[in-house]
Amino acid sequence: MSATVAELQNELKAKLKEARDIASQAEKEDRDFTDEEQPRVKAAIDRVKEIQADLKKRNELDAMRQAVRDLGDDIGFEPGGGQKQRPGQLWTPSKSDTVGKLFVESPEFKALLGQAPNGKFQEKQRVASSPVGYKALVTGTSDTSAGAFVQNDWRGLLVDLPRRPLVLRDLVTNLTTTSDTVEYARITGWTNNAATVAEATAASGTSGTKPESGFTTDKVTAVVKTIANWIPVTKRALSDAGQVRLLIDAFLVANLEEALDTQMIAGDGTGENFTGLANTSGLQTQSWDTNIFRTLRKAKTKVKLVGRRTPTAYLLNPLDMETADLEQDLEGRYYLGGPTGGSDNAPLWRLPVIESEATPQGVGYVGDWRWAVLWDREESSVTATDSHENYFVRNLVAILAEMRAAFGILQPSAFVKIDLTAGA
Repeated sequence: MSATVAELQNELKAKLKEARDIASQAEKEDRDFTDEEQPRVKAAIDRVKEIQADLKKRNELDAMRQAVRDLGDDIGFEPGGGQKQRPGQLWTPSKSDTVGKLFVESPEFKALLGQAPNGKFQEKQRVASSPVGYKALVTGTSDTSAGAFVQNDWRGLLVDLPRRPLVLRDLVTNLTTTSDTVEYARITGWTNNAATVAEATAASGTSGTKPESGFTTDKVTAVVKTIANWIPVTKRALSDAGQVRLLIDAFLVANLEEALDTQMIAGDGTGENFTGLANTSGLQTQSWDTNIFRTLRKAKTKVKLVGRRTPTAYLLNPLDMETADLEQDLEGRYYLGGPTGGSDNAPLWRLPVIESEATPQGVGYVGDWRWAVLWDREESSVTATDSHENYFVRNLVAILAEMRAAFGILQPSAFVKIDLTAGA
């Protein structure tokens, strides 16, 4: 039986005391450790490290269990299962697991298959699964409007499917909400009057008065929107867990991710669309200057000097990135290494590059993406049913995947819209 937390803590204190007592005695006698003391100190230190690692692991597991309980999920988390959330996908329990794998291994799907004699659905048998939920499209630390000022900088360029690179959501701040609307404070300007001040020379007047700084904000409301898609499958396909997993991962989940990425960039704010970055007022602008490299570099400077933020990535259309890749010097040498140099998402002016066709050719962006926020409203879910049109009599089943989220820009001046039309 493994030791309890209390037992480990007591052993930790004992080992620390043992090492410290030996060190104190050696210091008191102004000498080095003896041949007998050295292995004792090393063994105590090694054991302390082992105990600290064990306690840290247990604390992390306890924190995850509490997070699951707080979110109201019933996902059957077990220590050692390796389940975790990652903003790069709707839900990724581990490197080897996917939403499709979770679905076919879920109690809901197993209960559904339990209704099929010998694992095969009959032609006239009704099909209706309970929704299988995966809480939080993205992770976050606050469910209130004030949480907009708490930033979690999610980075990491992860591409698991042969689709366009969907990396923007990995750079923005990811939070959660329990409401259908999110009110947040958008920073529209600020004044920095900080300065040295002499001591007051009089009890009245302005002598010794300290300068006042401040900032202005607008209250903005982001409405939670639903993103969903479904595909038809046959009852025979539904009986094949491997095929169901492929359909969910390669189509439904990938389509949700692609639609989410597009909404964050190009949503026009009308109807059921996000107000994406491209349609947010207050962004800085950078006009074309000689070539694509000079133009992109000057835009980066504006984020730092005018926006007072640290730029974290460029957002470019693949065709504009192609223009940069094909630029050559007077001797015909490629600036970015040519066909055998560089790598996907290689840095440009020391910043990673996000390539997305959601931004049109000739328009690019650079900014501090931590000041763009994606709020998850409701657990992403996968549901299967034949209660759609005449699917029951046609032996077809609809598999639906959907999620709800909101998006907003906290500080528009932290982003620069770049005119690259001359280069295109």
